[in-house]
Amino acid sequence: MSRKNDDEFSSGENADYSDLELDPETGQIVSVSAEGEQVTVASAVFEESEPASMLTADRLLRDEARPRIIPETFGRRLIYRLTFGKFNPGDNKKVLARRALDARIMLDLEGETRFVPVLTRKGGVGKTTITTLIGMAMSLVREDRVLAIDANPDRGTLAERVELKSDRTVRDVVKRAGGITSFTLFSDYISRDKSRLDVLASDTDPMLSEAFDEGDYNVVADIATRYYSICLTDCGTGIVHSVMRAILQRADGLVIVSGGSVDEAKLASETLTWLESNGYGDLVKNSVVALNTATYGTQLVKLDEIENHFKTRVRAVVRVPYDPMLAAGAVIQFDKLHPATRQAARDLAALVVDGLVD
Repeated sequence: MSRKNDDEFSSGENADYSDLELDPETGQIVSVSAEGEQVTVASAVFEESEPASMLTADRLLRDEARPRIIPETFGRRLIYRLTFGKFNPGDNKKVLARRALDARIMLDLEGETRFVPVLTRKGGVGKTTITTLIGMAMSLVREDRVLAIDANPDRGTLAERVELKSDRTVRDVVKRAGGITSFTLFSDYISRDKSRLDVLASDTDPMLSEAFDEGDYNVVADIATRYYSICLTDCGTGIVHSVMRAILQRADGLVIVSGGSVDEAKLASETLTWLESNGYGDLVKNSVVALNTATYGTQLVKLDEIENHFKTRVRAVVRVPYDPMLAAGAVIQFDKLHPATRQAARDLAALVVDGLVD
């Protein structure tokens, strides 16, 4: 605690401070006299200086200077207009909840690019789908750029979840890294969904994709840090593959995907155990589990028990419901998904961003 000394405040070695108290309202050090009166002795400075970012419009503007938010729903908007804006009933709870979730997803992430791998040790549980859903939910709300990298060394399918606009892959980026000096040049290597999510595909030739290793991922990731605020990584099932070391070393957050069957849940939990045993315990505690309830055998399993298990190990669990568009394994159109699916994706996106805040 740092203090400002006034002339009245004795700072000698033999000074007696036993009668000094702190006034909680003013933050000043006071002396209590025998008559019970308080005499200010010194001001106490407890808080660090505020950065400029603290001077927000919400904090500084008076109510009359704030922009008027017209209610979205018909009835409330009608009342607002009939009273010529003199009475604003505000939005209903549903709209307010949506805006609150938007605010969480679009939270400003200052500093370096945040990396979030999406992984599990079992294939076929919807890992690529979850990566796409989180990326789309973020990109639709955030004003900065979000990139999803397919780092699956065994022929990933992330690029097949969006409309393909480029035939370039991570291998092309690695080969031509020295010539990529602007976002305009990098955009030739990615496919951009209408949600504004950018996707970088993996190699389509499995013989070549096996060569995508730790060094290659770092080359791609270094370029991504120049142009993106958030980088999602769709990982392969080979958790001991060399590329996984680079992915985890950069990770600021983590999403584990589990299916709804017994073996899928076990493998997802074993993934957490492996991470804890290899020095990523803090990452596990801050991670989110996406419980994909559309996998085979889900109807025969007590999902509540799976969810309760993961809640003891990670920060949050989100259930992703069955959706025909997702089950087809084709291009995902976010606006045409079932509302419950979109809500699950947005909840996941908000939780991920929550964990990225310093």
